[in-house]
Amino acid sequence: MKLRIKEVCQMRNTTQKELAEKLGVSEVTLSRASNGNTSLPLLEKIANVLDIEVSELFTPSENKDGASLTCPHCGKEINIKIIY
Repeated sequence: MKLRIKEVCQMRNTTQKELAEKLGVSEVTLSRASNGNTSLPLLEKIANVLDIEVSELFTPSENKDGASLTCPHCGKEINIKIIY
């Protein structure tokens, strides 16, 4: 499952390199986290530095048709219509 780390960094006007430095991890570790290969403690640190809730790292991005997720098995994008 791909996380929204890159997207949130862009919204916060910071680079992933800067985020990795603030976290005290390598860019490779942050890249692995972005791809879902991470631990809860690291997710908590990332969320804390980006000033968001951990759940926001998983929230799908809005697109013109609603939202989309990437299937962790096949990698295909799944469009989801959100009804409030």
